[in-house]
Amino acid sequence: MSDFFKSSSPSSSPSDMTAKKEAVMNGVRSEIALASAQELINKTNEKCFAKCITKPGTSLSSSEETCLSRCLERYLETFNMISKTYSARLSREREQRQLNQI
Repeated sequence: MSDFFKSSSPSSSPSDMTAKKEAVMNGVRSEIALASAQELINKTNEKCFAKCITKPGTSLSSSEETCLSRCLERYLETFNMISKTYSARLSREREQRQLNQI
């Protein structure tokens, strides 16, 4: 992977290299976000199905639909709260590192 960051042209500037690294990091961040979303959906499906569906059949009862809806809402609210908190923490840490570099 380190060969990827090596320049094929000797005239590449450090800013070009920084841009390449940032592009790779953005791609990695996107992949992680996608994997996290997929994991959330899978876990939500498993947990809510196990909790709400007592007798699997060809259709859902109204109580099962209500249970699934509430269960999904709870998981999504929790995920959003955790995501916002984590993002805020990362932002604070990034700002702190930048202040320490000055």
